[in-house]
Amino acid sequence: MTLGLVAALAGLALLDSTSIGTLFIPIWLMLTPGRLRLGRFGVYLGTITVFYFAAGVLIVLGASQVIDHLDNKIALWVQLVIGVFLFVVSFRFDGKKPSTGKWQERVNAHGSVAALAGVAVLAGVVELATMLPYLGAIGMMSAAGLTAPQIGLLLAGYCLVMIVPAVLLLGGRLALRAKIEPLLTRISTWFAKNGAGMTGWILGIAGFLVARDAIARLFFL
Repeated sequence: MTLGLVAALAGLALLDSTSIGTLFIPIWLMLTPGRLRLGRFGVYLGTITVFYFAAGVLIVLGASQVIDHLDNKIALWVQLVIGVFLFVVSFRFDGKKPSTGKWQERVNAHGSVAALAGVAVLAGVVELATMLPYLGAIGMMSAAGLTAPQIGLLLAGYCLVMIVPAVLLLGGRLALRAKIEPLLTRISTWFAKNGAGMTGWILGIAGFLVARDAIARLFFL
């Protein structure tokens, strides 16, 4: 495990922290009229964190079976292709097709803790296929020749970093409600207008990080 790998994974995790499931649904929960119910917020964030960790473990197990049958250099070339693919795909997101209204309706319509946990799982399932930075990070871990405990530790850290922005905003919401609510509203409005374009930037940066890691290990390490 190298410092460069950890730094790259932290960068990818921060990119993933800006998804609908890990940031914008928590923001909408903070903006729900009335008293902020920390229990509901905790159930939602805890559920989606555990979901991503469990999904990551399952994906790593599958990826390891493939990697074990590949030469290390071939695995790194595959990683490089994935990184370039993410970068190229990023240009297809023009920011003109945001779609957040349905998610806001789901958040506002489900008041019980169990239903909110269901929304978290649904968000995870829907987003997992499009959370290419996460999949790229898993590919990097699998190709790095790490032990199972190391991969588990990195996955747990990755999932925790993903929720850091939401937790920080929650702290601001509790400490400075009157001052922080306008900021949360502006963030929510901005995302509704520019969500697709931001996705393009996330994929482009993720592609660069994944490809850079593969190039460094192929040609310089």
